Amino acid sequence: MTLKIAVLATVLAGMSVPVLASNLIDATDPERVLNVARGFGSADLGTSPSTSNPRISGRIEGTRYYIFFYGCTNNRNCSDIQFRATWSAPGKYSLADMNTWNRSKRYGKAYLDSDNDPVLEMPVNIKHGVAQRNLEDSFNWWKVALRGFKKDVLQID
Repeated sequence: MTLKIAVLATVLAGMSVPVLASNLIDATDPERVLNVARGFGSADLGTSPSTSNPRISGRIEGTRYYIFFYGCTNNRNCSDIQFRATWSAPGKYSLADMNTWNRSKRYGKAYLDSDNDPVLEMPVNIKHGVAQRNLEDSFNWWKVALRGFKKDVLQID
């Protein structure tokens, strides 16, 4: 009898509870992404001026950022998102500054835009849906990247 209980306990321990597809967040529903963004600071949903795709504008710890939606069909039913923050500081930072950041950090790709302003981006794959906690974790990584980039590269506390 003890062996049967041990086998049953092992089988039950190995089973996981499936996440229902309706609980997953993907880029087809910008409002759900917006709700998660609001858990990290102010955030509003609008559209990107260049593409008319959905775009979230938010602030984390006082830093303005955007979430752009990509892979959209007729400005809806998007597949991916990307976090982006920019700072107006033409000529103040070098490619070496951006390369040092990119070489030493896992999250947040840095570069200088066409006006030589620093930009930090982080794509997030949510195409097939992620649990809310997973998306919240991506927001946490974004917050860490923003904080680190401001401190290490921009030298803003």
